[in-house]
Amino acid sequence: MSKITNAMTVDVEDYFQVSAFERYIARDAWDDQECRVERNVDRIIEAFDRHKVKATFFTLGWIAERYPEMVKRLLAQGHELASHGWSHIRVTQQNADEFRQDVLRTKGFLEDLGGQEIIGYRAASYSIGASNIWALDVLKETGHRYSSSIYPIKHDLYGMPDAPRFAFQPKDDEFFEFPVTTVRVAGKNLPCGGGGWFRLVPYAGMRWAMRRVNDIDHESAIFYFHPWEIDPQQPRQQGLDAKTRFRHYLNLDRMEPRLERLLADFNWGRMDEVLYRPNTARVATANAKAS
Repeated sequence: MSKITNAMTVDVEDYFQVSAFERYIARDAWDDQECRVERNVDRIIEAFDRHKVKATFFTLGWIAERYPEMVKRLLAQGHELASHGWSHIRVTQQNADEFRQDVLRTKGFLEDLGGQEIIGYRAASYSIGASNIWALDVLKETGHRYSSSIYPIKHDLYGMPDAPRFAFQPKDDEFFEFPVTTVRVAGKNLPCGGGGWFRLVPYAGMRWAMRRVNDIDHESAIFYFHPWEIDPQQPRQQGLDAKTRFRHYLNLDRMEPRLERLLADFNWGRMDEVLYRPNTARVATANAKAS
């Protein structure tokens, strides 16, 4: 096991809220769906407790409003609460004013609920990139201190392949962007930060990639997953196109045992404790990587 501590993160949203289902389930129909997020989050908290892992939960305001006791339980266990926006609207679908109101609403609600400052944010579907990098300025202006919203890969739905692979500062201040982890192979960034990739690639391959980030790059990795990914019994949506069906349902039955292995094979901690260290050494390192 590497001595480096990595950042474990959970994007707290339910199965019917994923961006790929936007064409099939309208937001005004969300209240009509069977919510399964609470039972799944509680199972995740139990797994983290077994492995003595503290994590960051990027949580939708829509979810926190309906399940406040769930949020209080994860805080009581020592996990970090961070923002995932209110209702999983991609930043690419918002202008600056709409985005500002969304993040302010979510930050304020989560702070009132949890009784502590919210400093972290993750955009729905990693929807901050070259075309809307202004969103990082809005996050700083609204009191956030870090974002983990950029994925430095080429993808049909998101990605900023030219972004730095590791922590960088958009400007010369203490606001950081922490991109989701990639591994560099044959001159290309390959995803190894979680989600559907973790369910697609054999576990040995993902473990190799993350160890390479720790041992060769000497960096902490950021891993993410969703509560619905450990729930193979979730309601199946009808009429999905083949790509969406494949991406969403692939290997859901294998996710939980793989996650257990991952928790045992690496050291894990919260984003704010593992990565957000606004001091001179960290600033110098981040600036060098952004140049």
